[in-house]
Amino acid sequence: MERKKITVFIPYFKSENALKNIDTFSKSKLIEKIYLISDKTIKPTEKYDVLNSNYPFSSEVMKMISHNADTDFILLIISESVVHIDDKSLNRLILIAEQNNSGWLYTDFYLNIKKVKTHHPLIDYQPGSIRDDFNFGHIILIKTSVFKSAVKNNTENIKYNFAGLYGLRLAFSRESSLKRIPEPLYAVEVYETENVKMKMFEYLDPQNWKLQLEMEAAASDHLKRISAFLQPRINTIKFDEQLFEYEATAVIPVKNRKGTIQEAVESALLQQTDFKFNIIVVDNHSNDGTTEILKTISLKNKKVFHLIPQRTDLQIGGCWNEAINHSLCGRFVVQLDSDDKYSDEKTLQKIIDKFYLEKCAMVIGSYRLTDFKLNEIPPGIINHKEWTNENGHNNALRVNGLGAPRAFFTPVVRQIQFHDVSYGEDYAMGLAVCRSYKIGRIFEPVYICRRWEGNTDSSITIEKQNSNNYYKDFIRTQDILARQKLNQKSN
Repeated sequence: MERKKITVFIPYFKSENALKNIDTFSKSKLIEKIYLISDKTIKPTEKYDVLNSNYPFSSEVMKMISHNADTDFILLIISESVVHIDDKSLNRLILIAEQNNSGWLYTDFYLNIKKVKTHHPLIDYQPGSIRDDFNFGHIILIKTSVFKSAVKNNTENIKYNFAGLYGLRLAFSRESSLKRIPEPLYAVEVYETENVKMKMFEYLDPQNWKLQLEMEAAASDHLKRISAFLQPRINTIKFDEQLFEYEATAVIPVKNRKGTIQEAVESALLQQTDFKFNIIVVDNHSNDGTTEILKTISLKNKKVFHLIPQRTDLQIGGCWNEAINHSLCGRFVVQLDSDDKYSDEKTLQKIIDKFYLEKCAMVIGSYRLTDFKLNEIPPGIINHKEWTNENGHNNALRVNGLGAPRAFFTPVVRQIQFHDVSYGEDYAMGLAVCRSYKIGRIFEPVYICRRWEGNTDSSITIEKQNSNNYYKDFIRTQDILARQKLNQKSN
């Protein structure tokens, strides 16, 4: 039985790899037509035709693809890497698409780096996978009929230069399913290892600001269509309803940070404020000398309270719960990671002033990225300006983090409680808070965030990255459900 044919669309902008991909796909018996999407002046040949555009993933390009695809399936190449795939794998993709009635398929793949082949797994798509950096790998097989329907129903009067594919993907998630095949069905040649540390913050580059605005617009439109978009809900905050001995508490969860914990605590002790504050260090059973350092500090300074939980199985979120539920916790709690520092002696004062100025339940600052020796490293200041008073609480579902340091009104976080995990616990709390309360922002750097080989997110495996991202998508899924219920009650 002859398999249904495929039209391939290949971006050709910065790399000559596209031409190598043409050779690969032109040999396939399943490929009926190949199109290059390019900003270059290229003459069509017998092997390929050309779609001209300055933006490979614009809404205009999505319309061009819809207009030119007349096969049963579209194979969309979404990177400029060299892709190796054979007809056996293409047949496998088509078979699964037919069996699962899925409109959008993506698959694990192999990475070939300096002739070393490694399996690169991806993660399953969830309703909360609405972040714009979700990793689909390098190729996507899409049912042409579903693609055309999504373009027709969702791109009318929309002119995205950057968010065309992203908006269409969100539309797919409303009309069909996005399925991952947990098999490596193709290979990708990588000639130079990417600078992962820079890539982490690529979206913060000022040159990408127009892209950010388009992505926000597409995400907001999606949330509206699934009844998860929230108008600003500003519940009244009364800061004086409960008595607290301390106005603020710097919370430092720590395990085995003997090289940095003293500097962190000292940066908190140096704070100059017009209110009474303390420091709660939750020592999660360190065994490298950190405990002894903290015992010495706490004996010398009454502001420092050294807590060792009775439980030995707590994650970072659990350590936060130990601090916020403690009788010595202040009215406001302010984050300080055990290998970071406050920028200067005014950080606490600025954060607490922001609470009272804006009557908010949470404040998020900005930070300066440095190496271990506190030398600034690119991209420097991280301020997450994608947060706005008008739409930050919705845009928060699109991005993968909210900034630092994070500070909370203690009675609110005591009601919610942190997830007892060591990744995403702060993000989950931020999403929960902003469903009902205002979050204040400080866009000047008040915090120093170190990047070094001892960080928990330094040089993590792809499996750990996937686990972290899957959990954050799960958090977003739960938050979307909660927002839909809020809107049902309002209506």
